[in-house]
Amino acid sequence: TPKPSSAASDVYKRQVYEHQASELARSYLAEAEAKAKSAGVPCNTEMRESDTPYQVIIDIAMTQGCDLIAMSSHGRSGMAALLLGSQTQKVLAHSTLPVLVYR
Repeated sequence: TPKPSSAASDVYKRQVYEHQASELARSYLAEAEAKAKSAGVPCNTEMRESDTPYQVIIDIAMTQGCDLIAMSSHGRSGMAALLLGSQTQKVLAHSTLPVLVYR
């Protein structure tokens, strides 16, 4: 049997990775939604792909009528915090809505 080309193999690996990442993201969202609803907290989830995730977060919060954006911080400090382009930092810088950052 002929061996697939390296490029075809790379495309296949990328497709498998993207599918697995998408399924994992869906499971995280489903778990978060179930926990929120069991606590009596209304919850809608959306999953989007974007080159500017911080802007999508802000846009969804605005269109859904949210009054707060809650995001986590990885707790990095010092040089690591300065060097890493955090989506949380970008949301803080660009959002007109209040942003709650927690660790």
